Amino acid sequence: MRSSTKKVIVGGTFDALHGGHRFFLRKAFSLGRVTIGLTSDRMAQKAKKRKVSSFKNRKRTLGKFLKRSLSKKFKIIKIEDKFGPTLKEYFDYIVVSPATYKTALLINKKRKKAGKKPIKIVKIKFVLAENGKPISASKIIKGRMDKKGKLRKNN
Repeated sequence: MRSSTKKVIVGGTFDALHGGHRFFLRKAFSLGRVTIGLTSDRMAQKAKKRKVSSFKNRKRTLGKFLKRSLSKKFKIIKIEDKFGPTLKEYFDYIVVSPATYKTALLINKKRKKAGKKPIKIVKIKFVLAENGKPISASKIIKGRMDKKGKLRKNN
């Protein structure tokens, strides 16, 4: 018998933890108990065209934010691919952004093929910076905007 607490999965690099990440995580925590698949250093470097903070630093920053702002109950796991534990474990919800929506569809396609129940997909919108474009860790790292999406002068 499953507990009444819903199981939620999210995944990402969570580098330069910003307003978009915070909104995304708040939505996930509003749905139930959250497992966060945090990309390994190898996966992050493969996926990004820039230097990414180490897994250790990203995990520490994420953990501090979650404990301070959202919950004492969460699990951060290292993932080496875009599927993480979603093909083997049961989850009620997967929270995704427009950028990762297709991955969630692929996960459910693979789950169906394996005879598993699909995960309910919750797609959130990007949080926009003051220029109307999504807040971006790359732009934050380059100093073009702050973590709330406010553009920096002279950029």
